[in-house]
Amino acid sequence: MSVPQLSAINLNYSFLDSGVQNKVLHDVSLEVGAGQLTSIVGPSGCGKSTLLYLLGLLDKPESGHVFLGGNSLSDLSEDQRTEIRNHQIGFIFQFHFLIKELTVLENVRLPILKGGKSVREANKYATELLDKLGLVDKRNRPAHKLSGGEQQRVAIARALSNSPKVLLADEPTGNLDTYNSGVVFEILQKFAEEARISVVMVTHNQDLAEKSDQIIKLVDGRITT
Repeated sequence: MSVPQLSAINLNYSFLDSGVQNKVLHDVSLEVGAGQLTSIVGPSGCGKSTLLYLLGLLDKPESGHVFLGGNSLSDLSEDQRTEIRNHQIGFIFQFHFLIKELTVLENVRLPILKGGKSVREANKYATELLDKLGLVDKRNRPAHKLSGGEQQRVAIARALSNSPKVLLADEPTGNLDTYNSGVVFEILQKFAEEARISVVMVTHNQDLAEKSDQIIKLVDGRITT
């Protein structure tokens, strides 16, 4: 029996608000295989983004465990968690957070350089990614000179630049029109299949969610069927 690339068991999460304990997630468990695109759907405030942040080690659960390749990530030090985020997990958000003063190529190569590669190596790999995303001809253009759809594709390239095993996307099409939403989804699907990445996408777009390999529905912090 193969081990899922990303999984979680009985995740619980709460936060304090004016002295009141608010429960966000209730015993959430899931599995995402290599090459699989999973969509997390549900109403606003149901815990979708919180779940994504726990899976990406941006926050810690109250209880429960997250596994990567069958290895528990629960008892890692903060330095170890940062190391895994930098080298095995990619993040895409609704707002692309590109550095507008930098060119497209410079934005994409930043994580590669942080990973210890030379400028030459970083330029080569970043250019290859931009070519796959149809943006190589715009690699020397300032990031803020691109359209919204193009900027989100640059953000995807940046997220893929550390060759992650897991790609987490929080409403990646939330600010895009129908056409560009479809383009972004197809790119995520393609990289999931070809690079054997586990892609988890939070979305309100039901049409895109239905094209996913797996849909996880959250209501009031619980997975429903």
